[in-house]
Amino acid sequence: MDAHVMDPVRPSAADAGRRAPSAELIAALRNRFGARLSTAASVLLQHGSDESSYRPLPPDAVVYVHSTDEAAFVVRACARERVPVIAFGVGSSIEGHLLAVEGGVCIDFSQMNEVLAIRTSDLTATVQAGVTRSQLNAALAGTGFFFSVDPGADATVGGMVATAASGTNTVRYGTMRDNLVSLTVVTAQGDVIRTASHARKSSAGYNLTQLFCGSEGTLGLITEATVRIHPHPEVVASAVVHFPAVRAAVDCVIESIQLGVPLARAEMLDALTIQAVNAHSRTTLAEKPTLFLEFAGSQAQIEEQAAVVAEIASGHGGGEFQWASLPEERSRLWTPRHHAYFASLQLKAGSRSMTTDACVPLSALAACVEETLEDIEAHGLLAPVFGHVGDGNFHCLVLVDPDDPSEAAAAEAFSHRLVQRSLRHGGTSTGEHGVGLHKMQYLVEEHGPHAVALMRSIKRAFDPHNIFNPGKVVSFG
Repeated sequence: MDAHVMDPVRPSAADAGRRAPSAELIAALRNRFGARLSTAASVLLQHGSDESSYRPLPPDAVVYVHSTDEAAFVVRACARERVPVIAFGVGSSIEGHLLAVEGGVCIDFSQMNEVLAIRTSDLTATVQAGVTRSQLNAALAGTGFFFSVDPGADATVGGMVATAASGTNTVRYGTMRDNLVSLTVVTAQGDVIRTASHARKSSAGYNLTQLFCGSEGTLGLITEATVRIHPHPEVVASAVVHFPAVRAAVDCVIESIQLGVPLARAEMLDALTIQAVNAHSRTTLAEKPTLFLEFAGSQAQIEEQAAVVAEIASGHGGGEFQWASLPEERSRLWTPRHHAYFASLQLKAGSRSMTTDACVPLSALAACVEETLEDIEAHGLLAPVFGHVGDGNFHCLVLVDPDDPSEAAAAEAFSHRLVQRSLRHGGTSTGEHGVGLHKMQYLVEEHGPHAVALMRSIKRAFDPHNIFNPGKVVSFG
């Protein structure tokens, strides 16, 4: 096996050696949290598993916190013994982000899920870290505003900040980085800091908010977030259109954006993904490369935008637009897209997905996707491809038998080729999934040794004893 290939169903050997909490530490946590501290095997297994193809690596204990002060108490207790601390939202990450490679204490934020403030006049909302995307939007119902970041999974806001999430709305509303105002964070010393005010801009000091965003729990524990909210458009309309080839679908989106069409969403699903979606959601979509599009604005604006895109689509061999305008119709249209991951798993009974993503400049997207599909076919892989083509990001789900080392190796080799292809086209090793365990090996190639050394220095400065989610993003040594 090549040196770059790691077994995707086995944990990384980096930072090996558990730092388990002492009996005294467990007793102190039990005294403070009572039944909200668990060492039950089933609970540990749940918190040492995510949606990646890695085998579980459970922590030694799980604490369910209700406040920033409680999270700070756990950190201070663990810091005294230099025991690792790992944050947990809903476990939807797919690059091994939350695996306890050195053991330790997992802090579960699922019960810390209050919407603390909605300020429509400021276009912001403040939430605890365990609030999910759907919970926030439910709280916003009736206000005329919504939270735009939609990664597909109903992730927690804290987790979305930690991984710098994006998703289907990115082409119009931006990523988590673009929708973040301020954070409350517990440091490695157990101190509580606020990274910024609620003002729309500031030139006071370093941008700590953005430094924690995308840090994957390695620099501090995010306990609260103030995020931007957006007014609902006057009218929203969704459409589905089929194409003879993936490249034609991708070129349609790129050309539309280059002409200035303000698409609200632009999702591409290849024919294999549509096949999986039909079987899973009992839909009857034509099993061809397909664009899921959304337009927003006034009725006149939507009609104008749709006419432009329809003409572009026709020029690329696209079929007739199938429209959905009522909210329930649009929900029926987009729900199968949100279930594409789980639908794809059913294409191969008993399989796990070695899921990876790539993101390249728009000008290189069509070529990169086409080369990737040729790679999949040449190596006989079963791998649905879909993604947020409006921002140059697409996903590949390589379905493998977790007990077949040859399939795991083939999937990992494909992932390596995909990263190399993305970097060659001026892109990144991960557009939105994050680094976790899996993409650490590519940071030097993508950013250069001096930049990665600076990242490592930041980690050491923020977390000198390497207690926050060790073994992720950058190595500590």
